[in-house]
Amino acid sequence: MTSTKARRRIPWGVYLVLLPTFALLAAFAYYPALNGMLHSLHEWRPGFGSPFVGLDNYLTMLGDDLWWASFRNAGIIFVWAVTLMWVFPLLAAELVMSLSSERLRFVFRTLLILPLAFPAVVNVLLWQFMYDPRDGVVNSLLRALGLDGLAGNWIGDPATALAALMTIGFPWVASLPFLVFLSALQNVPAEIYQAAEVDGAGRLRRFWSIDLPMMFRDVKLLLVLAVISVLQYGMQAHIMTKGGPDNATQVPVLRMLDAAFVDTSWGYAAALGTVLFALTLGVSLAALALGRRSGS
Repeated sequence: MTSTKARRRIPWGVYLVLLPTFALLAAFAYYPALNGMLHSLHEWRPGFGSPFVGLDNYLTMLGDDLWWASFRNAGIIFVWAVTLMWVFPLLAAELVMSLSSERLRFVFRTLLILPLAFPAVVNVLLWQFMYDPRDGVVNSLLRALGLDGLAGNWIGDPATALAALMTIGFPWVASLPFLVFLSALQNVPAEIYQAAEVDGAGRLRRFWSIDLPMMFRDVKLLLVLAVISVLQYGMQAHIMTKGGPDNATQVPVLRMLDAAFVDTSWGYAAALGTVLFALTLGVSLAALALGRRSGS
């Protein structure tokens, strides 16, 4: 009887501790999101009357060529993010795990992770200086090598601006993918590697037969995070190009910001934000459903 009562006892202390967290989430996360959805159905004019317009803002979105062009750029960024921007972190993780000395592993792991502690804005501003057409490191290096013809206005030319943005952070080792890949490799039982060595498996064979299959769950996680990250991408482009030149680096988040702060179409901006929220939520729910179905 006593044990049954103990199991039925409600942990009120835990709920009371969590209550401030849920209150903050409701005030600064859930309420703004719901408020934005509501305003997307109005011709929102902060401080003035906001007449109800129904789905007009969403119908306007269907004919917004710049909005759809921004998704083309987002698609290019996504393909880049899951190809080249995964290759170098994966290679770095494999090289770190190949070191025989635990002390060296710790040193190199720390050196590769340390840049993550720096604010992302600082990194973007540093690359903005590097891309400076006159005194930037990139053009100065090209001129020093006698390749003056290759020097250019990297973020001021529509032909190179998007590629310049995607190159920020090269070689992309100090990143979340590196941490995920390294953690996955560290969790592979040593007995599996020892058995592969006894069977005569080389380094490349071990990578394809052991490392990649063991990292499959982590790759799925990174894929979902990459989709969400691309849908929310905008900070780098806003600082360096503001979506230009000639909308060459326009992305969905920047199009939403332009609708709000440049066109002062707050209701339309709320509609664009609602669509981005729905896409992000859909990707997250789909990932959860697939994870449960596969048992991972």
